[in-house]
Amino acid sequence: MGRKDTVTGAYVKQNTIFADAFNYYIFGGQQVIRPEQLKELDTAEIVVPYGADGAGEPEQKYRDVMKSLTAMQDENAAYLLLGIENQSDVHYAMPVKNLVYDAIHYAKQVQEAANSHRKAKDYKEHGKGEFLSGFYKEDKLIPVITLVIFFSPDEWDGPTSLHEMMNVKDERILSLVPDYQIHLIVPAGLADEELKKFHSSLKEVLGFIKYSKDKDKLTEIVQDEFQELRKEEIDVLNECVNANLRLEDGEERLDVCKALEDMKREAAEKAAKEAAEEATIKTAKETQEETLLQNLSSLMRNLHLSAEQAMAALEVPEAKRSKLVAKL
Repeated sequence: MGRKDTVTGAYVKQNTIFADAFNYYIFGGQQVIRPEQLKELDTAEIVVPYGADGAGEPEQKYRDVMKSLTAMQDENAAYLLLGIENQSDVHYAMPVKNLVYDAIHYAKQVQEAANSHRKAKDYKEHGKGEFLSGFYKEDKLIPVITLVIFFSPDEWDGPTSLHEMMNVKDERILSLVPDYQIHLIVPAGLADEELKKFHSSLKEVLGFIKYSKDKDKLTEIVQDEFQELRKEEIDVLNECVNANLRLEDGEERLDVCKALEDMKREAAEKAAKEAAEEATIKTAKETQEETLLQNLSSLMRNLHLSAEQAMAALEVPEAKRSKLVAKL
């Protein structure tokens, strides 16, 4: 796992951030999912291959972050399984990747139902089909929703559905192939009003990423909207957009406005230093060329040499001679 995956995974794993992402995407920013309702699940799943004699090898798949949700609706418990995939680069097979993850969880639910019935030995009054599948007529699946957060200032130019990945245009065929849409948060596509629907530091992180290539706009939104950032947010921004934000020793939070002003001042000082160095180098080259022209003129005048003879005598490189001849 790369450094970007590590820091974005640790950031999104926080219940406040995880809940905020789904509250934005599902409920338009309403605070329906509460952080304390979330329970972290194991992200590793085993895909057992089908086929005679167990053909193939079991394959282990890893989600970035997976949590279960228990909420109350009309006095009945409603359950959801929520997963987040963090992407710092476009994944051009994302629909298939997420479809596999979701299918694994549905298969696991079916298997767990079968295991529970087998343990309870409650086969009586159930048909042969229920017995063979282990999944009874009254059993229900828990919905699985996977959300992709794109930690990049770029547009997402990859497919957002399974059908987009297919080289088939015939609607009669596509109508028989179930489509799968990915759920995606892309900072570049978020309007400023949309960013305000986030209630955690996701607002600052996604806003910073969105405008990271436009320093003037970034400074503007930082002054208007930003709060202080903690180490978790700083790590994400430094890894994903090279923000170059730094916490001083002993500090727990960073004043982003001050940090940007410091960065702009440092950038201006660096530019001024580079300009001065370039000017010094240019002046030195001009002085050297002027001295060489004077020496060539002296040889041509005192020894009656041609320009070519004088340059040969002073071992002037061939590449420079035509330019010097024009100035003699």
